Order: sequence, then structure tokens, then C-alpha cells
Amino acid sequence: MSGVVVLAGGTGGAKLAAGMQQVVGSQLTVIANTGDDVEALGVHVSPDPDLCTYWLAGQIDAERGWGIAGDSFRVFERMKELGAPGWFGLSDLDLATCLERRRRLDAGDRLTAIQGDIARALGVEAAVLPMCDEPVRTRVRTPDGWREFQEFLVHDGAAPPIEEVALDGIEEARPTPEIETALSNAEAIIVGPSNPMISIGPILAVPGMRELLAAARAPVVAVSPYVGGEVIKGPTGKFISAAGHADSVHGVINVYAGVIDAIVIDAGDPAPDPESVASTRRPTLMSDADARTRVAHAVLDYATSDGV
Repeated sequence: MSGVVVLAGGTGGAKLAAGMQQVVGSQLTVIANTGDDVEALGVHVSPDPDLCTYWLAGQIDAERGWGIAGDSFRVFERMKELGAPGWFGLSDLDLATCLERRRRLDAGDRLTAIQGDIARALGVEAAVLPMCDEPVRTRVRTPDGWREFQEFLVHDGAAPPIEEVALDGIEEARPTPEIETALSNAEAIIVGPSNPMISIGPILAVPGMRELLAAARAPVVAVSPYVGGEVIKGPTGKFISAAGHADSVHGVINVYAGVIDAIVIDAGDPAPDPESVASTRRPTLMSDADARTRVAHAVLDYATSDGV
């Protein structure tokens, strides 16, 4: 296997990437969404690239779903005592990652180079690539007006109705040379089971990204985020419905129309098989490390089979 690329955003994509690293090691490249990035507590936070990095490094707090296992929040708690906003928390070691990113950005380094160095420093075999070096910010319009994505997700608890989603800065964004190389050399390109609208959507919206995927010699295979017909974590269904698609794997297929060659559907999903795209049914619940590796094997076997 000369190369596998996983497009990832939130927890589902990061879990699959962790399993895939167990299978192909350093031949894995993860392209991570940066639309969720936010300036908070005086640092540059890159939630999805860091989430992927911590999963790949075996350091994630799996119970909480973000941050680093066993970490404390002493610095954040003191900052709140001193008057800092308390709605967006970072644990101490997570804050150190974001401080280093801020320092490097201020020195003029590329986001791609910074994330690569962070991943290597934490012992990650795979390459973790931000979707672009240019700043892109996802915003959500609610009945009360526009909200930055982290404000909507964390501060508002994703509760308000979604009227519109916008990607500020997307017109100036471009795929990096590292992304172009990874996609052109890949034998399999996997769209991870992350939120299609706000985790994978910004990656696909980078001008030139869809063309690179279409030109790649590798098949593009999505993994449905629905397990047993339900989303395990996050407001995926809410965003898909707000965009006018069905809250099901068929809505995912509609979102990815023209991008994917096939999709892996959870074996327990009650939705009927799609007619518009090739598909297979496999167990996709990634409850532990062994399950993540099994799912990665199953997805990779299908992506490299004659049926795709």
C-alpha cells in the first residue's frame, strides 16, 4: 500500500484515522478540517487537526472526546479567576499545543508545517495535514444572528435552529502541495465518518479540492457516520436536515454526490441500499482500539476491491 488518505473532521474521522494508522502506519495521510479553528484564550486553537493528532498519538481523552487523557485544567481555571471567558476550555497540555502553534504562526510559519511538527513531536506515524494554510472560519446563522462555529457548538450547545452555514475566507484557500502529492499518490481515499456538512464540507469546499479528488487514480470511498441508523455523537443530523437532505445515510450520499465512488454503510443501518452509488455493509462501530482496526481493515479492503 503506497498511500492511504483519510479526510477527517470530528471524532468519527479521527477514530477511523487511528485505526487506519494501525493498518498502514506511515503510509497514512490525514487531511483535517480547519474551518472549526478559533482564536481563544490568546492562542490559535485548531480543534480537528489536534483531535486527529491526539487520537493518532494515543493521547486522546476518549471519555470526554477531546483533549488529552489525564490532563488537568489548572491554567484554564486560573485564567477564569482572572477574568478570561469560561465557555471554551483547554486542558494544560492542550493549551501548550495551541501556545506553540500561536508562536510559530507569529513567526511566519505555515500551518501545515506547524501541525506536521506537532504530530511528529507526539510520535505520530501518519502525516496530519490541515486542509489549507489560509484561514477559513465556519459560521452558523441562527434566528439570533451569525455565530462563530465554536460559539454555536460549545457556548450555545448546538441548540439554536440552523438557518445558514458560511465559510469565511474559503475563496482565498487552496490545497497545499502536500495535499496535492498525497492525493495523487494514494491508492485509496477515504472520507471519514465525520459530519458531512461542517467537518468534511469545508475540506471539499477548498477551491481545487474536488478537482484533485476527481483526478486522483484512487477511488474515493465514504464511511457513513450513521451507526444502526443513528449518529453516535454531535449534531450531524441537524446540519444535514438544515441543508435540505434526509437525516440518514441517503442524505450523506446526496451531500457527497459527484465526489465519492462508493460508501460503506453500517451493517445495522435500517436504510435501504442506495441505487445512486456503489455500497457495502460492514459493522462500523468503533468502540475500542480493536474495533477501530477492524473497521479500518474492512474499509480499506473494500476501497481496494474490484467492486468499487
